[in-house]
Amino acid sequence: MSDGDLDALRAQRMSQMQSQFGGGGGNDAEKQQAQQEQMRAQEEMKHSILSQVLDQQARARLNTLKVSKPEKAQMFENMVIRMAQMGQVRGKLDDAQFVSILESVNAQMPQSKSTVKYDRRRAAIDSDDEDDYGC
Repeated sequence: MSDGDLDALRAQRMSQMQSQFGGGGGNDAEKQQAQQEQMRAQEEMKHSILSQVLDQQARARLNTLKVSKPEKAQMFENMVIRMAQMGQVRGKLDDAQFVSILESVNAQMPQSKSTVKYDRRRAAIDSDDEDDYGC
């Protein structure tokens, strides 16, 4: 094969790859835009349900929980929305009801206990053996 043939094969292969992958580039951007729009709509719906179900104190407590423990707040939001959709929530949830639901969320969360282990190396860091009295 000559250089011209190799260049022709490369160009043909490049055009095939661009048509397969490059042609869908605009389509990917449209899909990503539609996905972002769908996520935004879901967030709006979630916020509207929570504002209907939680009273002012419970909303404030939820916002505080979001700042400190976002995973737990997400689980709480999902549980409250599910309860509201099933009709288990009658009226607005006050602070006491918020705490009871939060305790049930805590029971469902995997508990991670942190432990601190001290490794004392007395032989290596023992300053009692040294005599630093008169230098």
